[in-house]
Amino acid sequence: MPHPPQIKIPATYMRGGTSKGVFFKLTDLPEAARVPGEARDRLLLRVIGSPDPYGKHTDGMGGATSSTSKTVILSKSERPGHDVDYLFGQVSIDQPFVDWSGNCGNLSAAVGAFAVANGLVDPARIPDNGVCAVRVWQQNIAKTIVNHVPISHGQVQETGDFELDGVTFPAAEVPVEFVSPIDEGEAVFPTGNLTDELEVPGVGTFEVTMINAGIPTVFLRAEDLGYDGTELQPAINDHPAALARFETIRAHAAVRMGLIADASEAAARQHTPKVAICAASKGYTASSGRTVDAADIDLNVRALSMGKLHHAMMGTAAVAIASAAAIPGTVVNLCAGGGTRDSVTFGHPSGTLKVGATASEQDGAWRIGKVVMSRSARVLMEGWVRVPAGTV
Repeated sequence: MPHPPQIKIPATYMRGGTSKGVFFKLTDLPEAARVPGEARDRLLLRVIGSPDPYGKHTDGMGGATSSTSKTVILSKSERPGHDVDYLFGQVSIDQPFVDWSGNCGNLSAAVGAFAVANGLVDPARIPDNGVCAVRVWQQNIAKTIVNHVPISHGQVQETGDFELDGVTFPAAEVPVEFVSPIDEGEAVFPTGNLTDELEVPGVGTFEVTMINAGIPTVFLRAEDLGYDGTELQPAINDHPAALARFETIRAHAAVRMGLIADASEAAARQHTPKVAICAASKGYTASSGRTVDAADIDLNVRALSMGKLHHAMMGTAAVAIASAAAIPGTVVNLCAGGGTRDSVTFGHPSGTLKVGATASEQDGAWRIGKVVMSRSARVLMEGWVRVPAGTV
């Protein structure tokens, strides 16, 4: 019986920060996939190789982890003051769905480079040598991000000596600004409180900070769950009971944050909220073998993404960490020693990360000005990705 041939779609495989993803121009997608809906989701699932009951993504571009099961769709922006619209899709590994509920902060660092290289930025704004500030509209969360992309001889400069813990090789530094991660009228703290008592049936009651900056995140003290904050992936990911406990906490936090109506709905919303544990600074050996000294960090943070402890730190969660650290009285701030601060350096499984944030209290409500961190990005492969013709 004859079968239709595969179709090929222009695509670029990129690393951004500590994540990898398949990048598309909206206009390069098959017509049915240029709009939100089942056809688009089916295409991206097939590109990544999901759902995969083997958990390997052998028949797709995914890497079978939350950091490598990602897709990005970019287009020229018609929004004033912006160059490019950026839509992020987190593809489930073992379930047939794409989560559009949040952003990927790590891949945000690669958006500017892709936009410059693929004609999505006005050539008049690209210097022969210097830095191009690419103004990005993040469609998932309706926020502005600015990529400061290094340019050499009119082309994106990808190589350099900037080192990022969680990434094996150095590359060019790309400062990323998350501008006003909380809009006027939005609540930094969805419950109105810096901390809350979160009751989780069958697990316990915990003091938590729930925050919306960067990505909805719930922070707990590591010690309340029997950890010290220096854990690497095997200490949590190798224990199904621990993962189930974190997922139950996440589900009930999602209800308290107003993201879902019932905890049972959390299974269909894996990308948000994130759940993270915090602890006072303590030295440890990172996954690379590098020694992290307690004196070099303000606190330790471990965060879960798509049901597993992340190998480093999600960029959006870093925004949440920096924002919460800047506000006295949050769980994150107290673990970092309390007081006021405009930057924080935290330890994660792969090493350390410094993030700057500005926060102010206005009429009894907290506001976040902007959050800045440095990442790196580069093209890994470009050309076409192929999928069976019947996919869309």
